[in-house]
Amino acid sequence: MKILLKTLSVIIITGLVFGAAAAASKAAVDHSIYAELLEKYVKDGVVDYAGFKAEENRLDAYLDVLKKVDPDDLNRDEQYAFFINAYNAWTIKLILYEYPEVKSIKDIGGIFRGPWKQKIVQIDGEITTLDHIEHGILRPVFKDPRVHFAINCASKSCPPLISTPYMADGLDQQLDEVTRAFLNDPQRNRFEGNTLYVSRIFKWFKEDFNNDIIGFFVKYTAGPFKEKLKAKKDDIKIKYLEYDWSLNGK
Repeated sequence: MKILLKTLSVIIITGLVFGAAAAASKAAVDHSIYAELLEKYVKDGVVDYAGFKAEENRLDAYLDVLKKVDPDDLNRDEQYAFFINAYNAWTIKLILYEYPEVKSIKDIGGIFRGPWKQKIVQIDGEITTLDHIEHGILRPVFKDPRVHFAINCASKSCPPLISTPYMADGLDQQLDEVTRAFLNDPQRNRFEGNTLYVSRIFKWFKEDFNNDIIGFFVKYTAGPFKEKLKAKKDDIKIKYLEYDWSLNGK
């Protein structure tokens, strides 16, 4: 069964599929090339696309590694990390197609086929889109709202791309860290009076947070921010901040 062709009925039984894979899997994806590139060209969430462009052959070599992976050979955490890394690496590649002219990812594509609907992602013999990786695999299969803080849309308001790949070993900690970092960043979310100003991610994917944005913030925030939210949680109004789609590069 190819994971890229999952239907709703297949997604329903993914617990069984993952259980079997976890028991039998001895596969591991080699993210070493990607790790080297991220360390060199991503600093505090700012992406050096010129650097990536200069070593685009190395990025292509990593994408070639991903193309040869059969996700069904991986256990659940390996699959989860694999698809997050694939989404982020192919997003960088998408920007490089248009770099240096591109100023925003939304400039790529047309009215009816924007950047996330470009058929560029190659995995296990299939060619698909970033949209499918996010909305057809990551969200419905893994059902983890923290994924929204791990995948990167190459834009300034997007949760920052981190300087290391996501790895099965330690994945839960990585997802917790990026979620806490984003929610506790006053440049991205803030609490003034009784109003919680939050990223539009929480508007676009409200159902992924069980329609309880405040509860999610209480879980992952810290210090005075957390205490104020807990004290006023019954009176809080939510407003969504504007989203800056300009490129997250220097």
